[in-house]
Amino acid sequence: MLDHKSAMRRLVALTACPLLLGAASPGAPVVVAVSGITGAKGIVHVDVCPPRQFTREDCPWSAEAPAKAGTTTVTVPGVPPGRYAAQAYWDANGNGKADRNFIGMPLELVGFSNDVRVKLSRPKFAAAAFDHGSEATRISFAVHKIP
Repeated sequence: MLDHKSAMRRLVALTACPLLLGAASPGAPVVVAVSGITGAKGIVHVDVCPPRQFTREDCPWSAEAPAKAGTTTVTVPGVPPGRYAAQAYWDANGNGKADRNFIGMPLELVGFSNDVRVKLSRPKFAAAAFDHGSEATRISFAVHKIP
């Protein structure tokens, strides 16, 4: 049997657990509607990136969904509040990577938040940036072939 002090400590610990778990929650989702998908094959991959990792392969928040002709919605879970830019590619052949040519240009359709279009250089973070708060954020953009 527990004495009064032990029972009180256990009660305090149990009531503090939800607060601690809530404080450790990773964040809200970013829901991305990616249009420009011309077939229901492969996957659509989306990254949500802070400035230093935008247009790189090491963005900390990523998700994928099976491609659907037209628009594919991809939900990236657990993104903390902040300023981010998103990038997506349609992995039509389903090989799990963004295929590139011999000079590093994407061979598959790619897109960036705010529908930033690029030609021969990487998009600027500031042009693609959006704010994400503690609730789900919904954005949409299209994927395109880069010349």
